[in-house]
Amino acid sequence: MRHTISALVENKFGVLARVAGMFSGRGFNIDTLNVGPTHDPLYSRITITVLAEDETQLDQAIKQLDKLVNVIEVTHFDSSKSFVARELVMLKLKADASNRSEIIEIADIFRAKIVDVSPDSIVIEVTGNANKLRAFFELIKPFGIVEMARTGMVALPRGYKAED
Repeated sequence: MRHTISALVENKFGVLARVAGMFSGRGFNIDTLNVGPTHDPLYSRITITVLAEDETQLDQAIKQLDKLVNVIEVTHFDSSKSFVARELVMLKLKADASNRSEIIEIADIFRAKIVDVSPDSIVIEVTGNANKLRAFFELIKPFGIVEMARTGMVALPRGYKAED
């Protein structure tokens, strides 16, 4: 089962390596890893998705993550928590005059953006949850994906949480 974990951390040298190392050292394969600064440059948010069958082992890893020195807060987004998760994907597709309009129509349906066009290719940017991206890939794959880059999942809880 896929699990999404978010950690608010101090924006300091080596924190990302310690967080990633903690998961890999416990036998978890990190599926996606995304890190970036928050609105406050002193902090970064790390979002990790892992595939884990053993819930007990995952819970222990999350508790260990929460104990790391530069980790401020850890959130495990599971089915009991309401959250919003998105991923950004950029794709370069084979495209010529004969199929370009069909590719653009599919992109429009998924609210994707055309970010570059050349005589033999087109680059598309699309964001969304896993289901939306999976559906988009199924429709676009027959055109021929030349290259693809993905950001990995980012997630935040829904609603407003007042500070204690």
